[in-house]
Amino acid sequence: MTTDTVISCRNVWKLFGADPAGYLAKKPEGHSYEDIRADGYIAGVKDVSIEVSRGEMLVIMGLSGSGKSTLVRCFSRLHEITGGTIEVEGQDIMSLSEQQLIDLRRNKMGMVFQSFGLLPHRTVLENVAFPLEMRGQDKHTRRERALEVVKLVGLEGREEYFPRELSGGQQQRVGIARSLAIEPDIWFLDEPFSALDPLIRREMQDEFLRLQAMLGKTIVFITHDFDEALRLADRIAIMKDGAVEQCDTPDKIVLNPATEYVRKFTEEIDKARVVHAGVLARDGITGEGTPVDASASIQELAKLLVQDTRAAIPVHRDGKLVGALDREEALNVLVGAE
Repeated sequence: MTTDTVISCRNVWKLFGADPAGYLAKKPEGHSYEDIRADGYIAGVKDVSIEVSRGEMLVIMGLSGSGKSTLVRCFSRLHEITGGTIEVEGQDIMSLSEQQLIDLRRNKMGMVFQSFGLLPHRTVLENVAFPLEMRGQDKHTRRERALEVVKLVGLEGREEYFPRELSGGQQQRVGIARSLAIEPDIWFLDEPFSALDPLIRREMQDEFLRLQAMLGKTIVFITHDFDEALRLADRIAIMKDGAVEQCDTPDKIVLNPATEYVRKFTEEIDKARVVHAGVLARDGITGEGTPVDASASIQELAKLLVQDTRAAIPVHRDGKLVGALDREEALNVLVGAE
């Protein structure tokens, strides 16, 4: 993952009500979600500032009504924001004309939603090729591209099937293939696996991670499932009442929840499964002997931590020393001690 910013969101508000812009201009400073609601408005997004880097997978999560889907729709201007700014690759999307916005969505953005939205009278190949048809590409070119992405998502041999002949997981793969057909730089996924049963959901997560490793897309992924977020995310943004409570790496969120709301989200999580050696590595201490890899989870290091006698264990990333692991601190994470 590189560090250049693809999406920049600054002090964004999305209010629903009779005169949202007028209300936002005169709203008292520090008004809470409930105060705003008492005034007759709903804060779908409440003063959110967040950035998404190129190649990053940002997972936005929260309970139903927290604002996560509204925020992502603001990123693509499916919702017009009430206040603040959103830039995509340095361009203020609120300044775009309707045609410029259509071009941006068609050429740079892919979207996958919980409802598969497949065309029932079209085959798998025709469904995948549909956005290319809307672009005006010739039949041969769009067929070749559709065949490529059908193979990529593991549906080779089912090109002529109709949606009704596919399982739920296979239908979701068609939806993913269709969004990939346009080769988007930015990929928005709104709870794409939530309608699937647990086994197929896990399989789709595996498939999704494989695709991301191959393609390196910039992804904003919405879920209400914390386990799914932990499995997929580079960073997690947790939302409540339209606001982002905390945005950080999974390790740091479970180790240092910023609010009581975030703490409740994380209290049932096995921290040893989430926290990696690199997060606990300290610059100020030195270690001796065989190093451990920064990407190893504390759970994976459990046997070593229990049997080792070193107070500090060197931590390497890509063959370079990044610090040392305090064994006692790591053991506390392993056994769930505060």
